[in-house]
Amino acid sequence: MVSDRRIFKKTGALLLGLTYSIISFGSENIKEAISSSESVENVNMPKSEPKLVASSKTNNSQLEKLIKNQYNNKSIDLNVNTSLRNMRDSGSYERPNVNTYTANRKTQQGTPDMKLSKEQLLAVAERIFQNETGGVRNNLVDWNDGENFPSLGIGHFTWFKASGGRSGFGDSLPDMIAYYKQKGVSLPKLLTDFRYSPWNSKSELMAKKASGDKDIEELIAFFDNTRDIQVMFIYDRLKSSLDKMIEASSNKENLRNQFERMVNTPNGLYALIDYVNFKGEGLKGVSSYNNIAWGLRQVLENMKGTAVGQSALVEFSNSAKDILARRVRNAPRNERRWLQGWYNRVDTYKTFEIGRAY
Repeated sequence: MVSDRRIFKKTGALLLGLTYSIISFGSENIKEAISSSESVENVNMPKSEPKLVASSKTNNSQLEKLIKNQYNNKSIDLNVNTSLRNMRDSGSYERPNVNTYTANRKTQQGTPDMKLSKEQLLAVAERIFQNETGGVRNNLVDWNDGENFPSLGIGHFTWFKASGGRSGFGDSLPDMIAYYKQKGVSLPKLLTDFRYSPWNSKSELMAKKASGDKDIEELIAFFDNTRDIQVMFIYDRLKSSLDKMIEASSNKENLRNQFERMVNTPNGLYALIDYVNFKGEGLKGVSSYNNIAWGLRQVLENMKGTAVGQSALVEFSNSAKDILARRVRNAPRNERRWLQGWYNRVDTYKTFEIGRAY
C-alpha cells in the first residue's frame, strides 16, 4: 500500500512537471514569435502577449496562428509534438526577407524606385503624342515617309507586315497589344483579326483613311481613348530596361550612375521614358548600323557628369544628339532628312516640365 502511494506521488509529480514544461515552452516561443514579428514591417500582429493557459491544445493553436501569420505559410502543419526550434532546424519554413516589407528608394533588384503621379504620366503621354504625331489625332494611325510599315498609337508603335519590316528593327505593336490584353482591355476589330499589318503600303492605308474606313476610325478612337494605358506600357518598359542595359554595357557603373542621376533629376523621367520609346534600349543585336546602336544605353554611356538638375538634362539631350548624329553617319541610306526633327525632339528634354518625380 505504501509502495502504491509512492508510485502515485511520483507519477503526479511527473505529470505536474510535464504540464509546467508545456506551459513554459508555449510562453517562451509565443514571446519569441511575437518579438520576431514586430521587426517585420507590414505584418499585422497583436501587440499584447496572448494569455497563457495550461491546455496544450490551446497553446498549440496560438503558436500555429502566430507562426502561420508571421511566415505567411498557410499550408504549414503544426502539432503538439512539433516545436518551433525543430521546425527551424529542419527547414520546414522560411522566414520572409525583411526587405520585402520595407519601402526603400530602391527596389529589391537594386533599381531606382521610379515614381510618377497619374497627372505626371498623362502629361508625359501628351508630350509623347505631340512628339510622334505632331498633336494630330488622325496620325494615331499613320505611315511615315521612308518606312515600309505603319505606326500606331501615341508612341507610334510599329506594326510590321507579314513579309517583315526592317532588318534589325523591332516590331513593337504586338507587345503593346499583349499589354492591353493583360489589363483586360477589349481590342478593336483590326487588332483582334490581324497579327500583322492588314495594309501592304502607305498608299493603301492613306486611301482607306481618306475614304472614312470604319475599322480605321475605330482604331484611331481606340488609341485616342487609351493614352493612359499606352504611356504605362512605355513607362513599364523603362522600368525593366536598367538590368538589360547594364548586362549589355561595358561600363556598368557609369551607366547605372547616369540612369539614377536622371531619375533623381526633376523632369528627368520624361527624357528617359520618351527616349526608350523613341529609339529603344540599345541592346545588342537590335537596331544598329555597323554593330553600333543608338538607344538609351548608348546615350547614358556617353554621359560623364555627376550633378543632378538642369545640367543632367542638358547633358542627356546633347548626348542623344551625338548618338543620333553617329547613327546618320553609319546609316546605309540617307537619314539626314530626319536629323533636325530628332534634334528638336531631344531638345524638349531640357525644357519640358512634369514636376518632381518624388
